[in-house]
Amino acid sequence: MITKEAVLDALSNVQEPDLGKDLVTLNMVSNIQIDGKKVSFTVMLTTPACPLKDMIRNACVNAIHHLVDKEAVVNVHLDAKVNSNRKDNKAVLPNVKNIIIVASGKGGVGKSTVAVNLALGLSQEGASVGLLDADIYGPSIPIMLGLRDERPQMIDIDGKGMIVPMERFGIKAMSIGLLIDEKQAVIWRGPMASSALRQFITEVYWQDLDYLVIDMPPGTGDVHLTIVQTVPVTGAVIVSTPQAVASADARKAIMMLKQPQINVPILGVVENMAYFTPAELPQNKYYIFGKGGAKTMAEQFELPFLGEIPIVQSIREGGDTGLPAVLGDEPISRKAFIDLAKRVAQNIAIRNADLEPTKVVQMVE
Repeated sequence: MITKEAVLDALSNVQEPDLGKDLVTLNMVSNIQIDGKKVSFTVMLTTPACPLKDMIRNACVNAIHHLVDKEAVVNVHLDAKVNSNRKDNKAVLPNVKNIIIVASGKGGVGKSTVAVNLALGLSQEGASVGLLDADIYGPSIPIMLGLRDERPQMIDIDGKGMIVPMERFGIKAMSIGLLIDEKQAVIWRGPMASSALRQFITEVYWQDLDYLVIDMPPGTGDVHLTIVQTVPVTGAVIVSTPQAVASADARKAIMMLKQPQINVPILGVVENMAYFTPAELPQNKYYIFGKGGAKTMAEQFELPFLGEIPIVQSIREGGDTGLPAVLGDEPISRKAFIDLAKRVAQNIAIRNADLEPTKVVQMVE
């Protein structure tokens, strides 16, 4: 006779690889159903983008076969609920579970390309995702998402006018580029840019989101301080290219976030434009900008290395035509960004389990 107690005892031997505890202790097992030799149950993952879901499923099946009944027919249903570690008063973005900033110390490293494809990769894996373009002076999200010449609508929420973010490819997006003419330059001093950014955060009707990805401008200036002082940032993804000059600037972004008064967790470093792979030779890698600069930097700071994004023509074309690479048919670039999304989701789950709650940075001016 197979019992629920026996099933739970067996599953208490299955570790969640990232969190370091067993599934039963973590309350991840529910809805156990037994019909003779048939056993089914649900395992609630910490994110739909979990890269270890197959490993967890196989470990559960093996545990039942080895510790309960080797002839059992086991059906493991994997569900997901994105976790959060927000303990702030949630006055800002109350329904957003995790806020990810994508930053670099230098322009031109493909940060916006990474941000767009990361957001879409998380969405492709089943999460609800928003994308905020915080690059006030050089917004590129409308072009990359194919939203040129489109304008967001307004909605009344409890007597207050709110901007409804644009929806594209299953994600919500907002950018100053959706409010001004594409050919118009934004000529604002720092305080004006910071004020506009606060409006995008507080006056946009984002609704429920598992992840809000914020595409930061280059550098370490006003906008960066405004973000960390306005919203509780779950963690940062640092983008660099292999060259020494790009890595040197990315180090500055890392050092800024590691300042004791800021102390934003860094989810990892991604190396963009890591190598060139021609379409006719998909197995070849040409490291035309050098090799491993971002990975070496990640190791020096003891940060996770999130992977390499290749130079593939389809990535550039996708950004220009409004069909991002993660949604395209080219397998190399698509896989690179899906893998990146899974690693970021994985590291957020670890961060939320192991580190102190996310909070808004309080700085003395």
